[in-house]
Amino acid sequence: MTATPLPPPQSADAAMLLVLLPPVGTAPQVRVATLAALAALQRELGAAIRVLTVDELSHPVVVRSFHATDLPCFVLMQQGVELLREGGLPEGAGMVPRLLSKLGPAGVVAE
Repeated sequence: MTATPLPPPQSADAAMLLVLLPPVGTAPQVRVATLAALAALQRELGAAIRVLTVDELSHPVVVRSFHATDLPCFVLMQQGVELLREGGLPEGAGMVPRLLSKLGPAGVVAE
């Protein structure tokens, strides 16, 4: 498996969308499609939100630390503050505006 290139550096205020994935038990073509969809989402979000995948098999402690009951799920965070958490994958036509609407200026959480 080849390494995915890192996105360009972002400001300290950039938010992170952590996508918590189940172990690699899914079909390879589903996994590839999921990663491709997340890469497309990253392109749409630009520098405002960095999309990071966290695989339960590779990083079980990190996944457990979020107390996720079902995988996949995603957690939007900015400066250590959880802004949004949902089950499933971040997909759908309204996802990008919805994620961006949750962001506030440095240190301020949007209501």
